[in-house]
Amino acid sequence: MDLSSPDAVPQGYWTAGPEPRATSLRGVETWDAIRARRNVRSYSDRTIDPEHLDRVLEAGRRSPSASNRQKWDFILVTDRAPLQELSTVWVGAAHLAVAQAAIVLVLPEPEAERYVTIDQYDLGQATMAMLLAATDLGIGSGHSAVGDQEACRRILGTPADRTCAYMIALGYPADRPLAPIANPDRRPFDEVVHRGRW
Repeated sequence: MDLSSPDAVPQGYWTAGPEPRATSLRGVETWDAIRARRNVRSYSDRTIDPEHLDRVLEAGRRSPSASNRQKWDFILVTDRAPLQELSTVWVGAAHLAVAQAAIVLVLPEPEAERYVTIDQYDLGQATMAMLLAATDLGIGSGHSAVGDQEACRRILGTPADRTCAYMIALGYPADRPLAPIANPDRRPFDEVVHRGRW
């Protein structure tokens, strides 16, 4: 999907211009999406609209990148057989077998040691953007690492000089819809936040 042309903006996207307009898809406020996002690893059988998958991928493509390197590639997987195979490449990836889709984030070998951290940080930003975009659409997500690179490359056909860094499973939650969480299981705010110095 080409989202660079103003004429190609699919239904449900915001358009740029003097007066941005909302389209027919009902979205949530960013703060609501942040509070509602949770790891979902049990999914319903409901399929995800391809336009919604593209919106999640577009969120990753638009995410910040150090020096605008954009070294990432995203592989969208929706067929059941490769999803089941991908569930075996990491001990904590079993949920991919029952997901409706997965996005595998791929990086090339870094040109220099200093880019290892930079590119990984960029993937973190892309991941969070995609997780929030999915939440905004009511789609649950559960991330996973990749342990068996050889298997991941074989399943997806990625080149030998690429690393399958992380995976994001996607699907509508089987238990309950996404909604802002009043009391998340997080360390207290005043324990985490330091003002001015430690």
